Amino acid sequence: MWKYLILGATFAFAAAVQPGPFQTYLVTETMSRGWRRTLPASFAPLISDAPIIMIALMVLSRIPEGMVRILHFGGALFLFYLSYGAYRTWRSFDPDRIPEAAAGHQTLFKAAAVNFLNPNPWLGWSLVMGPLLLEGYREAPAHGIALIAGFYITMVFCLAGLITLFAFARKLGSRVNKATLGLSVLALACFGVYQLWLGF
Repeated sequence: MWKYLILGATFAFAAAVQPGPFQTYLVTETMSRGWRRTLPASFAPLISDAPIIMIALMVLSRIPEGMVRILHFGGALFLFYLSYGAYRTWRSFDPDRIPEAAAGHQTLFKAAAVNFLNPNPWLGWSLVMGPLLLEGYREAPAHGIALIAGFYITMVFCLAGLITLFAFARKLGSRVNKATLGLSVLALACFGVYQLWLGF
């Protein structure tokens, strides 16, 4: 059982610290809304991954190439939408602004949508985690459960750590905050272009 717990935790750590559109979105939200409003987004994979896992397991170890291309296009459109929203926040940046009361819940579900449209979880669960889960569950149900537990506990803690880390950047001054937010706008847009390129 420990083998699958460690495998799940290791893969989650690698996925969480790897730069990508989801991580960029978390940084953008942290810089614009603050860590308290963004922290619920660390639980987004718990919401978005359930259908991904079910579909990945149904097709066993790989997702058809056509579906991956559709995900690239859908992810690109959503990333452009997020980039535009971050740009509006950058233009109207106010360091003394108090975030809206509902921002935490909105951030959680928007982050879940970002993760769902990101091809990386689909590919990860179809090519790596899905086969491991099936292998472990066939040996003993507890092994499959250990893999899932190790993966998501590590993922949530790593994403929460990422949010906390970038929260300290807010204390460096409004100019640094706005510049970092502007970089996030560009990064989201670049990821959108990259997703389009992968789709084509």
